[in-house]
Amino acid sequence: MRSFMGRDILSLKDFERNEFFRVLEVAEQMEPIARNRRNVDMLKEKTMVVAFYQPSTRTRLAHEAAMHRLGGHVTGFSDAKMTRAGDWYQESIKDTVKMLECYGDVIVMRHFKQGAPAEAAKWASVPIINGGDGWGEHPTQILTDLYTVWREKGRLDGLKWLAVGDMRMRTMHSLAYALTQFDCPITFVSPPEMSLTEEMKAELNQYSLNYQEVEHVEQAIADADVILVEPVVQPDYTKARQEAGEHGITPANYKITRELLTNKAKSDAILLHSFPRMDEIPTDVDITRWSRYWQEAFNGVVMRMALLGLVLGAME
Repeated sequence: MRSFMGRDILSLKDFERNEFFRVLEVAEQMEPIARNRRNVDMLKEKTMVVAFYQPSTRTRLAHEAAMHRLGGHVTGFSDAKMTRAGDWYQESIKDTVKMLECYGDVIVMRHFKQGAPAEAAKWASVPIINGGDGWGEHPTQILTDLYTVWREKGRLDGLKWLAVGDMRMRTMHSLAYALTQFDCPITFVSPPEMSLTEEMKAELNQYSLNYQEVEHVEQAIADADVILVEPVVQPDYTKARQEAGEHGITPANYKITRELLTNKAKSDAILLHSFPRMDEIPTDVDITRWSRYWQEAFNGVVMRMALLGLVLGAME
């Protein structure tokens, strides 16, 4: 197995099966630190730079919390408009990353442009972690989801997944790529205009992913061991909610209600959502036995601890 030290985390297409399990094992070792709300000195001599060109709550703060838990330091920006990278100059990825590598030992980048973290990795002498790139991928989120499932179910192989939402989203892409390494059939449910592209289907066929598409969650939820949901109602993130007005209502085809879970879902199925949500999962689902999205959020810190420990050489 390749070493993770100094490695970029850009796409789950880059991961071999045994590398997934190595990351999961390291995360399990890290979990007691976060669960006991302790900080250790594992990365006390390291600094992480965050370069977020898009808004973020969970991804940015989970990485920052992970670095603090491991005793490291954090610098960077959460709004490119406040930097020369996002003002009148529109500084190139190359020029920005050549500066940022002087300030830290690893760079976590979120960007509105697909492929931007990969472009950064061409020029950086420190590891780049992709925190989400446009319609590209979101590898750390799906590693978090795999860890959540692995800890809950004790396995990954043999589980049936149901993915509901916009299949153009980066989380869905990373999920599909990840499941090519496991015996995990998956059913995709999305509006026609948000379905898997022909290019994506061709790629998944090449990877021999066992998948199907259906039109309504009710057609597949009874067989699902894992239900992963993302919004199909996409808000205008360039405006405040007061300015944007009310958003649409999620159609029943793509909504996971308490009634649906009670009447159709397996009693031990688990429900994931990376958030933020609209109305695709009503709040009365939060206290049911199926919801795991709060645990998923906690695991987001644990997984980022594992990745930082690995790419910075504190774990092998």
